Amino acid sequence: MAPKHPKTELDARYSAALNPRPGAEDVTATEWAVAEGRLRAAEIFWITTVRPDGRLHVTPLIAAWHDGALHFSTGTGEQKAKNLAGNAHCVLTTGNNTFSEGLDIVVEGAAERVTDPARQDEVIAAFEEQYGDRVASPEGPFRGFGDSIREGNDLLFAVAPGTAYGFGHDGQVFSHTRYTFA
Repeated sequence: MAPKHPKTELDARYSAALNPRPGAEDVTATEWAVAEGRLRAAEIFWITTVRPDGRLHVTPLIAAWHDGALHFSTGTGEQKAKNLAGNAHCVLTTGNNTFSEGLDIVVEGAAERVTDPARQDEVIAAFEEQYGDRVASPEGPFRGFGDSIREGNDLLFAVAPGTAYGFGHDGQVFSHTRYTFA
């Protein structure tokens, strides 16, 4: 997947500076490069998928940003794998759980299986770079991560953003940026 450069728009309805200081700059959209940096640095994401009966399923997971998409893995029998088999649309979310700092990112897209062995190896390397020994070491919490994907015991998915949102907040300045990908 080639990285995409989205159309970036500030939604002024949900963006404001509280108690603006004289001479303070107006609230501006968060550049995609900043949002992409947040996706690269984040360690925990939340994925929302849709069950066959329409109910939502939300669970935390690790993900790695690589080649213009978020990548994650799941066991073949896990609920999110079952949900994605019937409806590939999902949302991945990451950010801060504080009012006074952070940039929350929401990525909407369709999950696509990554089955090409060379691409799997690239993505596994991206996970190892981001999470280090936690995925690369047999003693880590994600033992056998790469082997499990290569052997087909776990499924690897890529979600290229269709639309993404950035919600900036520092206690005084709040911004809502929409990123639309062609």
